[in-house]
Amino acid sequence: MNFQELLDSLPIGIFFVAYAIVAATLSETGYRFGCWWQDHTPEEKEGPTGMIVGSLLALMAFLLAIATGMAADRFDTRRGLVLAEANSIGTTYLRAGYLPEPASSEIRSLLREYIPLRIIETANLADVRVRIARSAELQTKLWSIAEDLARATPESDVLALFIDSLNETLDLHETRVVAGIYARVPETILLLLFFGSILTLGMVGYNAGLTRRRSPVTAFVMIVVLGAVITLVVDLDRPRDGFLKVNQQPLIDLQEQVGVLVPANPPE
Repeated sequence: MNFQELLDSLPIGIFFVAYAIVAATLSETGYRFGCWWQDHTPEEKEGPTGMIVGSLLALMAFLLAIATGMAADRFDTRRGLVLAEANSIGTTYLRAGYLPEPASSEIRSLLREYIPLRIIETANLADVRVRIARSAELQTKLWSIAEDLARATPESDVLALFIDSLNETLDLHETRVVAGIYARVPETILLLLFFGSILTLGMVGYNAGLTRRRSPVTAFVMIVVLGAVITLVVDLDRPRDGFLKVNQQPLIDLQEQVGVLVPANPPE
């Protein structure tokens, strides 16, 4: 199990608590070690520890900004793809009404089965993969029907419109799969963000130990705020669960509408 899989296995609330505990422990350890070092080496000068700690905090702020931007971009992409897929499936469903029977009814029936598979509200990756596999089976059936119609009526403009929207629907399926499962914040950045922030907090505690000046309230606030921002990055990067979820309402609305959609004119 890699680091990203480990993060995905933890509920987002437990991740925040675990991070806060580890960060607080290392910060306290750094403070005690700083006090011990100062007691045992009183003749040594303090050195530029404070400046180094300030540089580390600046680097962590820079890394947090990069990671948050990457996670937010991926979240927005997944959200936009849900709307795009709902529009594409809806258009395909409408244009199927202008095809000859029984192809028209068969295609609409397959799309009615297809839409619920695209509403991903579960955190279970195994269930998601089952939905993806079943979606691929239905896509094969839909494309097979389109191929038969194309051979029978190759000059049909309406059929060309239908095939165009169906092709877009199939492409969006793969795009959503890639965006939801594979397009994640790189594991290296998450590792650097997690361990770098904890070590930085340890250095903050160490510097406080050297000077024997610290504020427990300030340390607590820093740990909570930093933990909250890192938790936000992890939450944004999760495609299926957490506090921030991609709204599936466009597909849910489409699922409710497909039984009553009766087009008057072929969509352009």
